[in-house]
Amino acid sequence: MRKIALIAFWLLFAGIAAIAITLPISIQTHLVTAVLMLALMLLVKLFRLEGIWRLLLLAFGTALVLRYAFWRTTSTLPPISQIADFIPGFLLYLAEMYSVLMLGLSLFVVSEPLPSRPATKLEPDDEVPQVDVFVPSYNESEELLAGTLAAAKAMDYPADKLTVWLLDDGGTLAKRQSANADQAEAAQDRHVRLMALAAALQCNYLTRDRNEHAKAGNLNNGLAHSKGDLVAVFDADHAPSQDFLQQTVPYFARDHRLFLVQTPHFFLNPDPLERNLQTYDTMPSENEMFYGVIQRGLDRWNASFFCGSAAVLRRTALETTNGFVGKSITEDAETAIDLHAKGWNSLYVDRPLIAGLQPATFASFIGQRTRWAQGMLQIMMMKFPLFKRGLSMSQRLCYMSSTMFWLFPITRMTFLFAPFFYIFFDLQIFTASGGEFFAYTMTYMLANMIMQNYLFGKWRWPLISELYEYIQSVHLFPALFSVVLNPNKPTFNVTAKDETTVRSRVSEIGTPFFIIFLILLVGLGFTIYRLYAEPYKAEITLVVGGWNLFNLIIAGCALGVVSERKEARQNQRVRVDRTCQIRTPDGSWLEGAIVDVSSAGLGVRLRSSRSGVTKDSLSHLRFEPYSAIENPEMALDVRNVVTSENGTLLSCQFVLNTPNDFRLMADLLYANSEQWSERLNSKRINVGIIEGVLRFLWIALYQTSRGLSYYVRFGKTPAVKATRAPRASR
Repeated sequence: MRKIALIAFWLLFAGIAAIAITLPISIQTHLVTAVLMLALMLLVKLFRLEGIWRLLLLAFGTALVLRYAFWRTTSTLPPISQIADFIPGFLLYLAEMYSVLMLGLSLFVVSEPLPSRPATKLEPDDEVPQVDVFVPSYNESEELLAGTLAAAKAMDYPADKLTVWLLDDGGTLAKRQSANADQAEAAQDRHVRLMALAAALQCNYLTRDRNEHAKAGNLNNGLAHSKGDLVAVFDADHAPSQDFLQQTVPYFARDHRLFLVQTPHFFLNPDPLERNLQTYDTMPSENEMFYGVIQRGLDRWNASFFCGSAAVLRRTALETTNGFVGKSITEDAETAIDLHAKGWNSLYVDRPLIAGLQPATFASFIGQRTRWAQGMLQIMMMKFPLFKRGLSMSQRLCYMSSTMFWLFPITRMTFLFAPFFYIFFDLQIFTASGGEFFAYTMTYMLANMIMQNYLFGKWRWPLISELYEYIQSVHLFPALFSVVLNPNKPTFNVTAKDETTVRSRVSEIGTPFFIIFLILLVGLGFTIYRLYAEPYKAEITLVVGGWNLFNLIIAGCALGVVSERKEARQNQRVRVDRTCQIRTPDGSWLEGAIVDVSSAGLGVRLRSSRSGVTKDSLSHLRFEPYSAIENPEMALDVRNVVTSENGTLLSCQFVLNTPNDFRLMADLLYANSEQWSERLNSKRINVGIIEGVLRFLWIALYQTSRGLSYYVRFGKTPAVKATRAPRASR
C-alpha cells in the first residue's frame, strides 16, 4: 500500500506541476517563487525533517527542475535556421534533458529508501539449508585466495551444511595444454598449487576445460558440480565475516520467492582518487552512496540487484534462467533482471559483511569501470528494461535508472566542451540573458544541490560526484560508443587485484587529463581577453566563462587523481582492539593488545616497556579467535620495536606457512564485521553544501599544483606497471 501511495503522490504532483510550470509568468515572479521554495527546502534540510517533509522537499525541488526544463525547451534553443548554432545547442539541450530525466528517475528510486534491517541469525529451530560457497578465480595470487577461502570456511554455519568451492579459471585444461610452453607450465603449476591449497583448507577445487562465458561460465560450472540449496558468491578478494551466512540465510525461509540477498561491498584499501587525494580516512567512499542509499531505495521497489559478490542466491531460481546469464559482460545485473522478470524477489541487507580490495591504480580503476559501463549499456540495448515483460512498472523505472546512469560520460563530455563553442567560435548555443540565466539556471542548480545534499549528504560530499564522473568519462566516452556500434564486442576483463605502486608517477593513461586542462586554461585566457575586447558582451561572457572556470577546477583536481603517489605501506591497516599475548625470548608470555592488522602483519602494544623482544627477531602470538581454531598461536617476524613510558609497540609481519596461519590471519582481519560498520559510520558526516564546496575548492587548488609538479617531474619517464603487493610485507 505504501508503494501505491508513493506512486499516487508523484502522479498527483506531476499533474499539478505540469500545469504550474507552463504558466506564463515574468522572470521576477519566477525568481520570487523559486527563492521561497528554496528557502523552505533549506529549512527541511537544516532541521533534517523526514516523512511528509521529505516528500515536500523533493516536490519543490522537482517543480523547480521541471520549470527550468520547460524554460530551456521553449525559450533558449537557437533558431534551426542558424545551423552552426543549432546543432551544438541542441546537443547540449539533449545532454541537459538526460540529466533532468536521470534526476527524476533517481528521485523515484530514493524517494523513501527502506530502513536498514536489524541484525538477524538462524534460530535453533530454523531450517538450515545446504550452502555452496563459490570463490571464482582467474589470475589471483595463492596468498590472496588463501585468506578468502580461510574466511569463507570459518563462517558461523553448521560444517555439514557448508561447502566452499574454489572455481579456478586460471588452470583450465586448455591453458594447461597451451601451445605456448611457458603458459602451459604456469597454468599447470597454478593448478597443482591451488589444488593443494584447497585441500589444506578443506575446500573443494574445481576447474573446467575452457574459459567460456567468462565469470558467468565459471559460476555455472560450479552450479553443475554442486547441489546446495543456496549459493553464496565471493570474489577472490572479497573475504566474508564470520556472521555472513547468519545475517543472510534466514531471509530465504521467510520468502520462498526470494532469489537474492545482496550485501554491500566494503573495501580495506582506498580507490585511486582516495589514495592520491588522501581522503580515505575522512571522506565517504564512492561506492557508499550506491550501497548506503540507492540499493535501499531499489529494495523499496523490489529491484535491488546482484552485484557479482557478497550475495546469496537460491539455486531453484537460478535453474529457471539456466544459471547465471552471460550475454553481457555484467552477468550479475543481467541475471537479476531476468529473475525479477520471472516474478522472483530480491532483498538488500545494508550491513558490510565482506571486506575486499578495490583497484589500486588509476588504470585498473578505469578498466573496472569500463566493464561496468559497457555491460550495463549492453543490458539496456539487449533487454531495454522499460519494455521488458514480467517487470512491474516500478522495477522498470529502477532498472532504467541503473542502466541509463552509465551514459553519463556522454553528458559529462558535452558539458566540458560546450563553453568552447562560444569562447573560441562565438556560437550562440544557449540564447538567454544574464538575468534569465540567474533566475532559471541558478535556482535549478541550487535546488539540485539541496536535494542531493539532503538525500546523499552523509554518503557523498558536494562536487565529488562531478569529479568521479569526469575522471571516468575521459576514457569511458569512446568505450560506450564501441558498444553502440557493436553490442557483442566487449569482452570480460578481470580487474587487477592486490596491486601496489612502487614509485610516484603519472598514470600511463593520464596524459589526456593534462591536455584537457591546458585547453580549459586557454579557454580561461580567451574569456579574459573577450571581457576586455568585447565589454558589450560581458554578461554572456561572464556566464560562459564561469562555466569554463568550473570545468577547469574539476579538471585541475583530476590532475591529482592521475598523479599516483608512491605507497609507503603496501597493505592497508585496519584498526582493531583485541587482547593477546606475545612470547618473549625467555619463553614467558606478556599481555598486550593488537591495535591494527592487515593481510600481511599487525601492530601489538605491550603494557611493559621491558619486553625483551627485539627488532628482526622471531616471536609468537596467541589470542582468542572468534571461530573454533584448535591452536590459536602463530609465528611473527618482528620488524620494528618502539619503547616508551606507556609500553612497547611492536610492528610485526605474519609468517604464513601453514593452513592454520591463514585461518588465524583471516580471523584477525575478517571475522568481526562490527569493525567495518564502525569505520563506515565514522566517515558518514554531512559537511553541508557550503563547507563541502569550500573543502573541495581547497583540495582542487592543492591537487592542481601537485598534478602539474608530478607531470614536470615524472611525466616524461616510462610508465612502470603496478606490481602485486608482496603478502609478506606490511
